[in-house]
Amino acid sequence: MIRSMTGYARTELKKNWGKAIWEIRSVNQRYLEIHIRMSEEFRELEFAVRQYIRSNLDRGKIECYLKFEGGYKKEEKIILNKNLIKKILNTIQWIKLHINEGNINFLDILKWPGVIEIKRDNLDEIKTEIFSSLKFTIKKLIEVRVHEGILLKKIIEERLDLIKYEIKKIKIQLPKVLKLYKEKLFLKLKESQIFIDKTRFEQEVLLLIQKIDISEELDRITIHIAETISIINNIESEPMGRRLDFIMQELNRETNTLASKSINSYITAATIEIKVLIEQMREQIQNIE
Repeated sequence: MIRSMTGYARTELKKNWGKAIWEIRSVNQRYLEIHIRMSEEFRELEFAVRQYIRSNLDRGKIECYLKFEGGYKKEEKIILNKNLIKKILNTIQWIKLHINEGNINFLDILKWPGVIEIKRDNLDEIKTEIFSSLKFTIKKLIEVRVHEGILLKKIIEERLDLIKYEIKKIKIQLPKVLKLYKEKLFLKLKESQIFIDKTRFEQEVLLLIQKIDISEELDRITIHIAETISIINNIESEPMGRRLDFIMQELNRETNTLASKSINSYITAATIEIKVLIEQMREQIQNIE
């Protein structure tokens, strides 16, 4: 199923031990790039969080944040990291000595990561519940990405229909264009008074028409359109962004050849319109997983 790489999900978990908030942002990226931020007491969850994200998402820049606000019980111990506090104070004193500015705010020091550790007897239980909340958040993110993917699919289908319409117009005009081209050649030869027998003339015209014939390019574009439709209608969850990007490159290449062979302003205009539509699709495909 087509999925966007852009999305946002937030889950707030409230329990007797406090509150945990997961926030996950996702934007387009060529590969999967994961950034995780959480408090020290849950740092050992990072590997499992990273692996779970990798098992559910294939592409995108993922920013995953865990905000934890713990409730405190009387039986829980508050442990101060005295060595860290001394280092912070020494650093602040050194800065104050050299720039002669700033005051020490002890509350800010206590907020420093790793200064305070709450000894919780139920920490394993808390971690299990928080990880379950992560799974739910990832599910919400995927739903957002799928919803946006459906919108992208609609945009791509609209552009493909417009390209097919332009191809149809070119195919209708092509026999007329080739006939007119043949007549122009004959008229020029007649005006230049160059004698050439009819058989030779037909052979030369045939060679020239073969060089400017765009039927093959039109057929290839039609094949690429069919392949694109097949990919975006695939109900499997496998990523398709890279495949679609490759097809856009091929479509663009065939259209460039089409433009170089064009001998008629009508076909040239249609080709330019096709190029514009391909570029519009390519921009949207950059957001597909």
